[in-house]
Amino acid sequence: MFSNRLRPRARTLTLAFLLALSAATGLPATAQDKREEQNRPHGTAVAVPVDKVKVDDGDTVVIAWDNGDNEIVRILGIDTPETQHIEHNIPYDQSFGREALGFARGAFATATEIQIKRAPTKDPYGRSLAYLFLNGRNYSALIVGAGLAAESVSHYGDNGFPEEAKAVLDAAAAAGPLPFEPPFEFRNRMRKVADAMKAQGAK
Repeated sequence: MFSNRLRPRARTLTLAFLLALSAATGLPATAQDKREEQNRPHGTAVAVPVDKVKVDDGDTVVIAWDNGDNEIVRILGIDTPETQHIEHNIPYDQSFGREALGFARGAFATATEIQIKRAPTKDPYGRSLAYLFLNGRNYSALIVGAGLAAESVSHYGDNGFPEEAKAVLDAAAAAGPLPFEPPFEFRNRMRKVADAMKAQGAK
């Protein structure tokens, strides 16, 4: 009887948690727990050929492995300001989005050694979640230290990488307040803008 009375309350709290997480991440609440296991090596650092990495934006890269195997990697610990992605309902650049993209391109272009350390699960969109290391240095901590990324450890935890997450948090504390709005807030605004544009016939 006692446990039955608690179940509606528990369901309410679970729903509230998912809605709060959705607001923080910009992901639909129903997508939060749709995570598939990582089928690539994870938990340890793996070498990546430097010429196989293409930067998509400040927190996302694509690794072109052999045989046409393209791995999309959402870099852990960070959320960078957005650049225009019409296909993802981001019709405009966010302030400092291009600067974050330029930082990422420069950092990866000058690296002579790249390693990836993947989490055991992917994100709800099937992307690998991982820390990347450029010449042995945690890329996430580097871009946070440059003031071009918000740390996301506070929202998502350390994903099983406490040392790497601490480096990001330390870099964020040293960098101080950021000059741009939280990217998840920008994404939420842009989705509304994109919906309005579509309703008016824009493509």
